[in-house]
Amino acid sequence: MNIHTPHRSRHALNWVGGEWMGADTIRGSINPATYEVIGTYAEGGVETVEAAIAAAKRAMHETDWVHDRKLRARVLDNLADAFERNRGELIKILCTENGKIQGEASFEVDLCAPSLRYFAGIARTEAGRVVDSRPGRIAMMMRQPMGVAGIIVPWNSPIILTVRSLAPALAAGCAVIVKVPGKSAQIASTLSQIFSNVTALPRGVINVFTDETGDGAKHLVASPEVPIISFTGSTGTGRAIALSAAPHFKRVGLELGGKTPSIVFDDADLDLALPILEKSATVFAGQFCVTGQRVIVQEGIADEFRKRFAERLRAVKVGPAADLSSDMGPMIDRENVERVDNLVERAIAQGAQAIVRGGPVVEGPLSKGAFFRPAFLEVSDPTMPIVQEETFGPVVTMQRFATEQEAVALANDSIYGLGASIWTRDLSKALRIAPRIEAGMVWINEWGALGEDTEEGGCKQSGLGRLNGMAAIEDFTEIRTITLNPGLMDNEVWPDAGAR
Repeated sequence: MNIHTPHRSRHALNWVGGEWMGADTIRGSINPATYEVIGTYAEGGVETVEAAIAAAKRAMHETDWVHDRKLRARVLDNLADAFERNRGELIKILCTENGKIQGEASFEVDLCAPSLRYFAGIARTEAGRVVDSRPGRIAMMMRQPMGVAGIIVPWNSPIILTVRSLAPALAAGCAVIVKVPGKSAQIASTLSQIFSNVTALPRGVINVFTDETGDGAKHLVASPEVPIISFTGSTGTGRAIALSAAPHFKRVGLELGGKTPSIVFDDADLDLALPILEKSATVFAGQFCVTGQRVIVQEGIADEFRKRFAERLRAVKVGPAADLSSDMGPMIDRENVERVDNLVERAIAQGAQAIVRGGPVVEGPLSKGAFFRPAFLEVSDPTMPIVQEETFGPVVTMQRFATEQEAVALANDSIYGLGASIWTRDLSKALRIAPRIEAGMVWINEWGALGEDTEEGGCKQSGLGRLNGMAAIEDFTEIRTITLNPGLMDNEVWPDAGAR
């Protein structure tokens, strides 16, 4: 292993303690639209994580990072500037390695700078509070960083999901270790290059490693020297992380799986709803935690909805980012295409009606890549796996309902509770129903409205904690109460304190 290996554009190295770090195991990166090899990367493991933990601890103990809020704010602002300067390069690598079409890649990248600037503001202003607990006594509740934070990022939106945890962690005063999956190694390398060029950033505050096998991530989660884990990914992996972190009572923030219901009432504006619900099913090729996987439609418009939604899904143009007319890019790899196709095939065998079968592209130039055309199934049995389990692909199920009560029951009939949407012209009805939906985010006449100043997160088996918004800082800080008893003012010493 050579920590001083010079960085090369197509060979992605780990970035630890401000140095480029190689590894004994080298793997290949592919473009999922063509399956062409676009580079190689160094697989980070236990040794890489140990080096990153040591670097992060040095940064917290030997620099001004923890105690200088203005430094943290300046770094966050500088990072925002750097993301804006490198916008084109970030979009390009997302299109190439992640498969996103250009509009979706631009959307992801453009979320980053506002998030970094928002938390720069938090770093400048959020320092705690002071109370007079009783006459002559002052209590100061000061926010302190919990320590080194481990951030485990998925491959589906690797840039914004890195920033979403990174920004509040830096604002809090933590040093961070970011684990990125091998499927996003070239993206991780591009991010690391951006971080490395921010001169105000102390070495070791941000460390990035790529890990496909999971050995490095497991060591990060189990280490007693990493008291915070911020994870975005599947519910199963989140459960394993929580169990591994439990012996050390770590602070664990988890944004996990989802099975987003979209409730469409008879009085919904279908001209508004249909294009948004189509995008909710096909954005990032359905590989999104709040993908609109379940449409729950009132009986009076169910047939019209079914017809018009099917027409829209059939018209979706699947293709690579290089084709600017593409509506939906590839899935991340062929294995996931096969997995999703098997789920659809099993659902049909169990009684689901294929309104739009969709499926893998097996002919023509696109057959070389990981392309899957959207599928649309109508189901009557809410217990079917295709209704209950996260698909993580461009597959939508349709259920019918008669009453509000039935709609809420169908929407809540899930182990997940991340997002939901309600479509109606009746605002009082929407506001009456929204609090009854068991989801961390409920959208009325829209979907996927996410921003740096509004909290994101789920309930039930969709996770713990919140990211974005004011609450995000809670995952990375603890309150230290310092009480001071300076004594009451002595009137004999200051007899005319109020006189001038």
